Amino acid sequence: MSLGAAEDDSASEIHIPSDIDWHMLDKSRFFFLGAALFSGVSAALYPIVVLKTRQQVSPIPISCLKMSFGIMRYEGLRGFYRGFGTSLMGTIPARALYMAALEVTKSNVGTVTVRLGFSDTSATAIANAAAGLSSAMAAQLVWTPIDVVSQRLMVQGCENSGKNIAPHINSSRYSNGIDAFRKILIADGPRGLYRGFGISILMYAPSNAVWWASYSVTQRFIWGGFGCYMGKKDKNECSFRPDSKATVAVQGLCAAMASGISAVITMPLDTIKTRLQVLDGEEKRPLTIVQTVRSLVKDAGFRACYRGLGPRWASMSMSATTMITTYEFLKRMSTKRQDSLPA
Repeated sequence: MSLGAAEDDSASEIHIPSDIDWHMLDKSRFFFLGAALFSGVSAALYPIVVLKTRQQVSPIPISCLKMSFGIMRYEGLRGFYRGFGTSLMGTIPARALYMAALEVTKSNVGTVTVRLGFSDTSATAIANAAAGLSSAMAAQLVWTPIDVVSQRLMVQGCENSGKNIAPHINSSRYSNGIDAFRKILIADGPRGLYRGFGISILMYAPSNAVWWASYSVTQRFIWGGFGCYMGKKDKNECSFRPDSKATVAVQGLCAAMASGISAVITMPLDTIKTRLQVLDGEEKRPLTIVQTVRSLVKDAGFRACYRGLGPRWASMSMSATTMITTYEFLKRMSTKRQDSLPA
């Protein structure tokens, strides 16, 4: 795919690597390598997710540094990886569903929008938005139960970290993910495993759509800026081919910019979702969304909705940057040989 720097009369042209469609991928290699690469990314970022989750369920503000010291002192390094095994086992099928839905939707919607006469930029943005929407909805079918179980395990050590920072955390004790899954199923039925499913869809589907659309538009904007710069620098006709390092840098920057905006917009919904999945009411019954919001506002007003914003911002930015660069690398590694592609 070549991108004109200034779509009217600029003589400079930016040649960035062409996009890889679904039919061009070796599916078995794509899913196998994807599971391995994204498992490594999840392991690196998991401690930040634990910090964010504990801050969200705490009725009092606690800084990341203070909470980190508390976890390390009373629980050790293991405290930062509570529920990781469960999360990892869920990540593999959830990521597989996510990537399949993303690529299939992007390819099909992109073809339709081009046929309808949309410009290349508009078609790409629409296809990415639709792909983000469908992939988030598909992944949540697997991810919500895993999220419920792993978050219960994440906050289970709160009462050991100096003092009980979240008195309404579900009182059940879990020895591992399978035990937690079984006890939640016995206590609340399948509905208990899908606590917060509705609000998860409400949060992840639109934000994922906005993220992918923003990512594609931002990437084109930045490459377009390079084209304008090259055109002014050399008024003669020129052609710029960025190397792999420049491509990765632009992809990472676009991912971080898109995730920063998404983190701020969706933070209140994420806080409500986490508390809904982890906390119980006075009579040890699951809280409703209305009760969760009232409890949250009662704790510390609207500011309580943004507890854990720092770790979530960092987590989303690092996750998005590593995810998109890993994802683009994965697609290149999984591309079929040219002679095996249909004509």
